[in-house]
Amino acid sequence: MASAVKNLPLEDWRKRLGEKLIPADEAVAHVKSGDRITMSIAQATPYTLCAALAGRLMEIENVVLNHSANLFNWDLPGIGERFRLESFYLSPVNRDLFAAGPGEFVPVSYYREGTLPPGYDSFNVFMLTVSPPDAHGMVNIGDVQIMSKLLARCAELVIAEVVPDAVRIHGDNSMHISEIDWFVERSPDAPVVPLTPPPVPEEEKRTVDAICATVARELIPDRASIQIGVGSTSGALMPHLRGHHDLGMQTEIIPWGTTHLVRDGVITGKYKKLFPGLVVGSGFAVGTPREELEYADDNPVFQLYDFNFTDDIRTIAREDGLISVNNALAVDFTGQVGSESLGPNMYTGTGGQIAFGVGASLAGGKSIIVLPASAIVKGQRISRIGSSLPPAAVFTLPRAFVHYVVTEYGVATLRGKSLRERAREMIAVAHPDFRAELTAEARRMYG
Repeated sequence: MASAVKNLPLEDWRKRLGEKLIPADEAVAHVKSGDRITMSIAQATPYTLCAALAGRLMEIENVVLNHSANLFNWDLPGIGERFRLESFYLSPVNRDLFAAGPGEFVPVSYYREGTLPPGYDSFNVFMLTVSPPDAHGMVNIGDVQIMSKLLARCAELVIAEVVPDAVRIHGDNSMHISEIDWFVERSPDAPVVPLTPPPVPEEEKRTVDAICATVARELIPDRASIQIGVGSTSGALMPHLRGHHDLGMQTEIIPWGTTHLVRDGVITGKYKKLFPGLVVGSGFAVGTPREELEYADDNPVFQLYDFNFTDDIRTIAREDGLISVNNALAVDFTGQVGSESLGPNMYTGTGGQIAFGVGASLAGGKSIIVLPASAIVKGQRISRIGSSLPPAAVFTLPRAFVHYVVTEYGVATLRGKSLRERAREMIAVAHPDFRAELTAEARRMYG
């Protein structure tokens, strides 16, 4: 359980850490050539430790650094040579590094409670961010747990960056200081990347609002338990649920606006099978406003658990009737989903889409994919619905686990339908400029 430290003087927590609290350069001096390092992700990026580690780039070699969904710019001389940079989920900060070659993408797409997935199970150094310790010597992992606790317990060397104003979130989200080897205090000069999203064009905003309004109105009933992906479309769904009653949330990443719906009595979790009355996830979305995090701070309604628990299909399938809503970059006529690459170039990663698509299906619920029907690429409009996924694009979610696809033009109902029927449904929600071409292609393929 989380415990508040807001009223403790700063010197109190520093005294609790004692000789374990050292400068960042001393902490990373414990990293040696040949080490395999991973670290906490997204807004939990340990910026001060990253900067100190980058300073050792020319001192040590044969180092593997896996920093997924990171917000520190690793575009440094020697990356790809002395340090091998890996990721299982890309962020805008380093996406170009992986397209150009110095970064290597590691597919990770399934999770088992209590077990690190392949690709994450061989790291000997882990760096994370934590709150200051409370009176019992417990630090909290803050608003993004993901795999932090399990990674720390599997590593030989654990270094934590203390963020003085970190929120403390309940769940399986705290560790004792004895489980961490060294602590550093976050530097006020740490190169923090702004978390405010870029402005959204008006056309895109209208498109996303239309999609979310349709999903909320037609596919999510009162009392439903939901999982919401945090992409640019599904992540905008929460304000459209204001008129609902007694929703529950069993998710991976808690999207923006969730705390408002809890505060206003829309999300109560009253009818959840797992964790009734609680909002359960593995982290809050990047850029969640501070006032939302402060509402969740030390609030027992919000609980974070390891990603390998929240995204274990066996866990997900226990939430009867779960409704899963996730994003796609492209969908083919039959409902096959591509959500992580633009052609051969990785854009994000699998995340939990497979787990929740399959899990919601096994739970007797709904697996919903949302996307705008078209996109503007190099000044030209292209269809995001086609006879097949783009060449070399990663195939993320199988069509058998896609029940509905929603664009700004409506809902394509795919569950239980033939390939020909699916193609008709998909063409009906495609952008009007492409429907004639898509219809001709469907006739060629299916008669």
